[in-house]
Amino acid sequence: MEPVKAIEMKDICKAFGSVKANEDVNLTVYNGEIHALLGENGAGKSTLVNMLSGIYTPDSGFISVYDQEVHFASPKDSIKKGIGMIHQHFKLVDVLSAQENIILGSSKDGAFVKRKKLAQEIKKLSDQYGLDINPNKKVYEMSVGEKESLEIIKVLYRGAKILIMDEPTAVLTPQEIKRLFEIIRNMKKQGCAIIIITHKLNEVMEISDRVTVLRKGKTVGTVNTNEVEVQALIEMMVGKKIDLAITKEEIAEKELLMKVDGLYVVNQDKKHALKDISFSLYSHEILGVAGVAGSGQKELCETIAGLNPAEKGRVFFEGENILGKTPQEIIRLGIRMGFIPEDRLGMGLIGSMDIVDNIILKDYQNAPGMFLKRSRYHEKANRIVNRLDIQTPGIFYPVKKLSGGNIQKVLLGREIDSDPRVLITAYPVRGLDIGASLTIYDLLNEQKRKGVGILFIGEDLDVLIDLCDRVMVFCGGEVMGIVDPKKVTKEEIGLLMAGGRMGEGVRHEVV
Repeated sequence: MEPVKAIEMKDICKAFGSVKANEDVNLTVYNGEIHALLGENGAGKSTLVNMLSGIYTPDSGFISVYDQEVHFASPKDSIKKGIGMIHQHFKLVDVLSAQENIILGSSKDGAFVKRKKLAQEIKKLSDQYGLDINPNKKVYEMSVGEKESLEIIKVLYRGAKILIMDEPTAVLTPQEIKRLFEIIRNMKKQGCAIIIITHKLNEVMEISDRVTVLRKGKTVGTVNTNEVEVQALIEMMVGKKIDLAITKEEIAEKELLMKVDGLYVVNQDKKHALKDISFSLYSHEILGVAGVAGSGQKELCETIAGLNPAEKGRVFFEGENILGKTPQEIIRLGIRMGFIPEDRLGMGLIGSMDIVDNIILKDYQNAPGMFLKRSRYHEKANRIVNRLDIQTPGIFYPVKKLSGGNIQKVLLGREIDSDPRVLITAYPVRGLDIGASLTIYDLLNEQKRKGVGILFIGEDLDVLIDLCDRVMVFCGGEVMGIVDPKKVTKEEIGLLMAGGRMGEGVRHEVV
């Protein structure tokens, strides 16, 4: 029997001004299929699925859903045709319960919904697809995995049979990823069509049936997953061979650079974001930090950098307690610390400014007198652009108009150029493609060889294991353990991320 064609997109074109985001793109997805969509940053993946979900309208081309041509004017039109989009950043209201979030914005039952009937329907969907959700539980009480399940139930409740999932595993533990894949496979068995956008090639190989690859806005091809190797997919994405190996050099020489002792930090809700955090960071070391989103990683980075007050504790940098000092005071004391926040354009750089002015922002505290020699910063900007191969029309081009990878290179280049002793990086490759990510890893390894101590906040456990010398695992603002990544498995790290402690199925604590 011929498979049912759920989605067909033919010769899709979409331009934003002079930029062609999609050019003659083709995509076909069948019922009962898990279809991965791959491509580098800027390849056109998001633009394509945004047209499928009704956010954008194609300039030309043809879209059909179950062999009926469609013209979506809004996301509501897409939902009516049974298409549900599950975004990387959840669209949930924290103070509402699961069932309240499910009916929010839904016209399925009109203005009034009987809670008993809704609870029964949620249970029916949960049983059908292998989901597990408490209808009365508030979103702020849920784990990340539970929130993902809630998003899935939400679109299924609205009648979706075609699901688009954008980076669905980005912030999940290995155990939660395994559970999500079980749910996706159950949805496939029930005849759903699933499109997954992801950068994680190992997950593409594990979960998908077919893969469509985009490059520079065009379709490179569609292949059966079981008939292709990872290296071939990479070549399709980037147009050349790339060595995926992440180098980790063992350097015996160590010197204590920073010691965090008994750190407590309270967040805006007057709750402890960090509880009794203690660890040491050495030269020639990359210390990884693993944990589900919101476990205290952001507060840790910002507190060390002087952006966040602490309730108590100490942070020694080369023997001096810097806790409580402002970033300005830290710079003026000559403390060589580089900070790469997760919010690149909100906290790291000013998007409307060019590369030169963003470099000056970091350096002007050390400049004598009121006047700066801008020619010096022109030379520095050109040096950073050339050294990191930043793709930009020039050093006076607004940073916000660069791609994500190039924005990150500007930020990393500025911090590295300040010759730091300690480098704090929060999710430095989040949202970046393979090529840009490998460049960032190479730059961090280069700093490690120079004797820099690097605190690396990451979300991909494979990268943390391959890149870092030690991995510190956070859960709920506490350190569950510090492990040698050569001696533990991803699953053991996942247990710590979920709240387990050393000795509870996890070995090899590193002091």
